[in-house]
Amino acid sequence: MRWDSQKVDRDKGRSLPGLDVERVRTFDAPEALGINFHEVRAKSALNKVPGDYLPFNWTVNAFRGCAHACVYCFARNTHTYLDLDAGKDFEREIVVKVNVPELLRAELAKPSWKRELVAFGTNTDPYQWAEGKYELMPPMIEALQETETPTSILTKSSLVTRDLDLYLELAEVADVSVNFSVPTLDEKIWRQTEPHTPHPRKRLEAVAAFNEAGIPSGVLVAPLMPGINDSPELVEEIVSIAEEAGATFVNGIALHLRPGVKEVFMSWLSAARPDLVPRYDGLYQDRAYAPSAERKRIGSLVRTPNLSHDPRYSRRARLEARRREREAAAAKPEVGQTKLF
Repeated sequence: MRWDSQKVDRDKGRSLPGLDVERVRTFDAPEALGINFHEVRAKSALNKVPGDYLPFNWTVNAFRGCAHACVYCFARNTHTYLDLDAGKDFEREIVVKVNVPELLRAELAKPSWKRELVAFGTNTDPYQWAEGKYELMPPMIEALQETETPTSILTKSSLVTRDLDLYLELAEVADVSVNFSVPTLDEKIWRQTEPHTPHPRKRLEAVAAFNEAGIPSGVLVAPLMPGINDSPELVEEIVSIAEEAGATFVNGIALHLRPGVKEVFMSWLSAARPDLVPRYDGLYQDRAYAPSAERKRIGSLVRTPNLSHDPRYSRRARLEARRREREAAAAKPEVGQTKLF
């Protein structure tokens, strides 16, 4: 495999296959389930999103690969660009861009930066296991706060609560939301489909913690997998708890299977739920997305929660009001001194 020619002790100056960056070092972490970490120095932090189909134009991804090992992860195929496979390599060969915080600070400080929304968690989880060791997020949140840059986070990890105080500082000057993916509360399904993620109930506790502190936090019940976690009773339990936690939204998204992840998912399905293989063959034959009727059925499982008016969440409204007052004051033109002579 081309990784062999990239070992640090052999050629420190060369790049990773498919990734035009400088390799720093590679090492394994016995306490991390046999994961290998490939530290690299990236050339940029902000990624421009092509097109206009997403509600944000910029993303940051400090990691390639994800130790959460979700069988359905849509980002799996990106590992094939590194001459690694979308299966076990995606879960155990983690690329860490160790200089992303300093790059982000420099890019946000440029006069050309227009303070557009920056999204984290659009590819791999920014709060996966490695973040607990590398702590890349705190300096990035500080850079966002210093430049008053709006931010959204999507994660499956309660580790994000470590940075709650930093998000509160950011919320004083810019819009920020911290959202969570919670596909199921069923213990068996959780362990089968996303084996190395924090417990989903911990994520819902984090939703409550962020909303109570004043940071908007919602829930994606995603992906919803036909015959696996789409029981109305299972879905309603998530919605009810999210509602109690003051979730700003609860949305459901049907599973989609692009090339790369499809092979991994179907291999898992054949072993774990062979009875469902014919159904999935029919739903996803020659397509990445389920038929529209199936997507509509799945979407209808998730009811819209009542937005919480609990006084515990009033700080959220106060933070937003202060931001709007600050923006209005900054937008007022300065009045020049009147000259008599």
